Amino acid sequence: MNKKLVSLILALALITGLLTPAMAAGDGGALDAAVKAAAEYVFKTVKDPQVGSIGGEWAVLGLARSGYGVPEAYYQDYYATVEQYVDACKGNLHDKKYTEYSRVIVALSAIGKDARNVKGYDLTKALGDYDKTIWQGMNGPIWALIALDSMDYPMPQNPEAKTQATRQMYIDRILECQLADGGWSLFGGTFAASSGDGASDPDITGMALQALAKYQDQSAVAKATQEALACMSGMQDAQGGFGSWGTTNLESAVQMLVALCELGIPLDDARFVKNGKTILDNVLSYQQKDGSFLHTRDGGGSNQMATEQGLYALAAAQRAAEGKPSLYRMTDHLTLSGVTSAGPAKGAGLDGKDAAVSARPITAPGKTFPDVSGEVPHDALPAIEALAARGIIDGKSGGNFDPDGSMTRSEFAKSVVAALGLTPKANGAFPDVPAKEWYAPYVGTANACGIVNGGSDGNFNPLGTISRQEAAVMTANAAKLCGMDTAVDAAAARDLLAQFPDYVTSASWARTSLAFCYREDILSQDDADIRPTEPVTRAEVAQMLFNLLGSANLL
Repeated sequence: MNKKLVSLILALALITGLLTPAMAAGDGGALDAAVKAAAEYVFKTVKDPQVGSIGGEWAVLGLARSGYGVPEAYYQDYYATVEQYVDACKGNLHDKKYTEYSRVIVALSAIGKDARNVKGYDLTKALGDYDKTIWQGMNGPIWALIALDSMDYPMPQNPEAKTQATRQMYIDRILECQLADGGWSLFGGTFAASSGDGASDPDITGMALQALAKYQDQSAVAKATQEALACMSGMQDAQGGFGSWGTTNLESAVQMLVALCELGIPLDDARFVKNGKTILDNVLSYQQKDGSFLHTRDGGGSNQMATEQGLYALAAAQRAAEGKPSLYRMTDHLTLSGVTSAGPAKGAGLDGKDAAVSARPITAPGKTFPDVSGEVPHDALPAIEALAARGIIDGKSGGNFDPDGSMTRSEFAKSVVAALGLTPKANGAFPDVPAKEWYAPYVGTANACGIVNGGSDGNFNPLGTISRQEAAVMTANAAKLCGMDTAVDAAAARDLLAQFPDYVTSASWARTSLAFCYREDILSQDDADIRPTEPVTRAEVAQMLFNLLGSANLL
């Protein structure tokens, strides 16, 4: 009997030990720490948010709703970028994807800006067009409701619409597309439905529930909500999470977590606890020590899209725990519209920059490339899209960007000259740069401005592949032209570079420039190695120039 009693005690202790991490994950202290870590990571990696689904609106939303101490100038700079983007588009963010409007409206609402007057354009107006809004499947009406309700915007009237929308029409559209199993899929119930749209998807179902949360006083909505919750409870796995298209992933859990918070349902509701694990426990299981998140648990490092969604999910949970208005109910804060940022105007550059340097305006808003903006976007996507929108970089034949491809020295010279808004002009400084070649004006200006130099033989080697250390030297030279303090003494350079095992393989002439680039986060200190002599990739060049322009106040 004593042996059985001891065995029982040990078994109970084992069970309790297994449950402790899950319960601890949901306590206030652990949640606060997780939110802080995620916000710090996003603030560090998204220094200059652009208009886009990665490195843009979701980062702004997460930071603004988390309560993390972000300087007001950060949001003001983002708003200035939105204004420039909207102005360049003449208010037309996209001809077909109306979720572009909804996403920007949500972010602007999160920072207290009125989306009805951005450079004189009413971004909510597009959502008054019912037919165009629902063209994207369920995402259209779902995000139209979330966006319009975020600041209780009045239903916009759109005289150009074939069918003038109402909130009730969007609610009814969501309800009529509910699937037989109780949830929703992207195109289920629409004319575009395919064989794969007959089963509910946690991502879309979670978002549909978020959109319907405010309308629970309608009996049809309340009934559909309970059916969807039952469906999702059945789909929740043993780890408290969810999967889409056969893959268990963070984002699916995020949308269901936010849905419960919007509905006011406790995260430890018995329907959504499996083996002692809540959806919050599941979301936290994807978070890494640096605060970032994985897309899947077997992923090879942080994923920016997953990290930004992870942050706003944790913010939603934190707000629910503290009894604050939910993630998408943004009428709880003071408007920032009267706040002005300190320092020079957005894009005006730094004091001391060369007079020839200027910010490039957005001329091709929304430009992207299929090989970097797929289902799992490239980490450098925000940088690539921001530079492409300004005509600083371009793709290759076939419409792709080729992010892992190398770059020639002349191509790099062109990119730097374009990034700084310099006027290309050949100067005949190098015998191997004929005046008739396309790159002669760019190499000439880069040389005249002190950005590039030739080799010991006096040649430039325009078609040679540029290495990472060469790119760092040219970028540091460009930074000096922008008014940045690029001085790094030899001892400081050694101390900074010593964290990289291969720093001794870098050329002595490149070390201070490399140290400067790492010091200013133009190159990431999270990298394991410098790899100084390896070819720099096109994506790395885009990220370096994007980081430079952000630090130099030229975006």
